Amino acid sequence: MSSYQYIIIGGGISGLYAAYLLEQRGISDYLLIEANDVLGGRLKSMRINEKEAFDLGATWFWPNEQTQLSNVIHDFGLTTFDQYQMGEMLIERSQSRLPQRMQLHSPISKRVKGGMKALIDKVVSKLDQTHILLSHQVVELVREAEQTKVHVKCPNHETKVFSSQQILVAIPPRLAVSTIQFIPELPTAFKEKWLNTATWMAPHAKYIAVYDHPFWRDQKLSGSAHSSVGPLAEIHDASSLDGSAALFGFIGLPAYARKTFTDVELSNHCRHQLIRLFGSQAAAPKSEFIKDWAKDSLIATEDDQSPAIGHPYPPTKSPDNSIWQNKIIGISSEFSPNYSGYLAGAIEAATLGIQSLFSKTQ
Repeated sequence: MSSYQYIIIGGGISGLYAAYLLEQRGISDYLLIEANDVLGGRLKSMRINEKEAFDLGATWFWPNEQTQLSNVIHDFGLTTFDQYQMGEMLIERSQSRLPQRMQLHSPISKRVKGGMKALIDKVVSKLDQTHILLSHQVVELVREAEQTKVHVKCPNHETKVFSSQQILVAIPPRLAVSTIQFIPELPTAFKEKWLNTATWMAPHAKYIAVYDHPFWRDQKLSGSAHSSVGPLAEIHDASSLDGSAALFGFIGLPAYARKTFTDVELSNHCRHQLIRLFGSQAAAPKSEFIKDWAKDSLIATEDDQSPAIGHPYPPTKSPDNSIWQNKIIGISSEFSPNYSGYLAGAIEAATLGIQSLFSKTQ
């Protein structure tokens, strides 16, 4: 049985950034375990060529508010650009009436050239990748003496067991307590708080249509739209910095309704809405993508099938008065005190989690 000082559960941006912070402190005695066969978690970018990728997960950040994330992106040398907002937005209230054009007033947001996958790739490039284990899912944590035994399901369905002094939970709290058995059990009230914390992105689905030219801009439109008709409830310009044009939208149908359609059928409905809003040039995208996060069992649980109201309120990251106290620490975005459920929250929660490890020893 291999033993590590730290084990990180989850290879999204919070888990990867936590590993980066450990390595920056000169610590290499860790293992990051990811259930998926790729890293990134809820940062998912679909690549159409070597330079262009379009985000199906987190898309924007707000540099004037989210300064830590902005600094991280800058320090990693990534290129950013403003979300396109020139021109008017469309408001669609009924199929029987033409959409209304309105001026767009939104806070300045930015995107990363190459999609948010570029941030994942950059962090990974800074890590010793021998400490990353893909396609292995943590299924049980057993606390024994001063160690936690980490039981992991392997791709061949066999089980491996690792040992660690400290567990960093970089997956959503609801997913953690729904898919991992804790022995002994977590305190009931603490477990309920984790179960009741909505998982950011989990109920949603995104559609992207990629074009050669941003024809909506020729109509003095920003590409933004809000619709009461659907299927897309909210639409934005998703064009890359110096390549293809694109529109993306959040599908307004709830998860249970989306299950009645195939991705092809949903894409057809979304495309016809774009034609309705932006004209016939929307009829022939060169690429289309759909990501339904509610169908992703490595992100969403049954409790995540209905949208939450607003971003989640951060739960306690470790139980008090328990054998698990400070032995498991939640560091996914949901644990961020200021940006819970945002990309900036993942960076903040990972930073605070690592800081708490070392404040105990100082």
